[in-house]
Amino acid sequence: MTEHVNSYYAASANQHAPYPTLTEQLECDVCVIGAGYTGLSSALHLVEKGYSVVVLEAARVGFGASGRNGGQIVNSYSRDIDTIEANCPPDQARLLGSMLFEGGQIIRDRIQRYNIQCDLQEGGVFAAETARQLHELKAQQARWQKWGNDKLELLDGDGIREVVASDRYVGGLLDKSGGHIHPLNLALGEAEAIRMQGGRIFEQSAVTSITPGQPALVKTAKGAVKARFVVVAGNAYLGNLVPELAGKSMPCGTQVVATEVLGEERARSLLPQNYCLEDCNYLLDYYRTSGDHRLLYGGGVVYGARDPADIERLIIPKMLKTFPQLADVKVEYTWTGNFLLTLSRLPQFGRIGPNIYYMQGYSGHGVTCTHLAGKLLSEVLSGQAERFDAFAKLPHYPFPGGRLFRIPFTAAGAAWYTLRDRLGV
Repeated sequence: MTEHVNSYYAASANQHAPYPTLTEQLECDVCVIGAGYTGLSSALHLVEKGYSVVVLEAARVGFGASGRNGGQIVNSYSRDIDTIEANCPPDQARLLGSMLFEGGQIIRDRIQRYNIQCDLQEGGVFAAETARQLHELKAQQARWQKWGNDKLELLDGDGIREVVASDRYVGGLLDKSGGHIHPLNLALGEAEAIRMQGGRIFEQSAVTSITPGQPALVKTAKGAVKARFVVVAGNAYLGNLVPELAGKSMPCGTQVVATEVLGEERARSLLPQNYCLEDCNYLLDYYRTSGDHRLLYGGGVVYGARDPADIERLIIPKMLKTFPQLADVKVEYTWTGNFLLTLSRLPQFGRIGPNIYYMQGYSGHGVTCTHLAGKLLSEVLSGQAERFDAFAKLPHYPFPGGRLFRIPFTAAGAAWYTLRDRLGV
């Protein structure tokens, strides 16, 4: 994946000047590797606290999943708090539960504080295709209310049809604290906020090596940065730069299409309240309308993050199953984006030595959790490690089959869960 060429987001991005390539030797408090949401959130929180920050991006701001995702503000983590409570000590589970909804609040704060134009719309729906899924959503509502989310509404069959014009669903859960945004414009706005606060961003500046030390030395092809701290935020695009991080995660791809402009009336006929929606299947579909009234529809996972040859063949049947009334509509954009999957489906935070930190592996729930991660990183560098360590203490294991066989093993497991969804058991 080398370009955004087929991405609707790149085509509709706010105008912005590119950032320079690093061609000099710099010194700073914190060097951040990666200008996706994790790196941008970290850098922005840090410059707001007075740290001198340099961000190094191999391609462009928002090039990876941060500028290609479905644009949905979805609360919690890829594994919900019930799994955490069942597998973690009570104090750790309490801390993780207290942060379930913080990422979305951080996003809204950034949008408001820095006047970021990214088409923010409030409200997201989890849609159930079976009675079992609806029962699980009712349990999710109870869990989230326990942890402070009072903006939830369980939808029956009539209620779900008021928010989405599809016969696929038997009910759903409306989270009014969810929502959706233009994800690339959010990333670009956050980058500009970093620049305004005195941070420095360099694009086309891939990191070639990290030499531990105090200070650490981060090298690119044409420059270098000495830093008191290093933040590794490359996520699915990190490659083998930090080998100890590669074995416990797996890059995956997800595909999205954008239709031609439907016009406001037809777009609202599909999603009358302009909520975003995702279903409850293991390999879920997700969709919403854009600021210029297109339908953006995504779904599926390609394990190993290869680029599918025909995204339309993978996604359009799903879209038409949901909205058969769109059979006459043209698709104008197709793209894929990589995210990083962990075996536990929980994010990986931690330290390498005394002054190198990493956050990665959001497993499809990155939009909100990356923004939380940046705040926690700024806390730990300021001497408040408790909340960061609640994530750092989560156990992580390699995928079965090792790096050679992890893809077929994981795909086989996904096939089983997909069959279960189809059978409604």
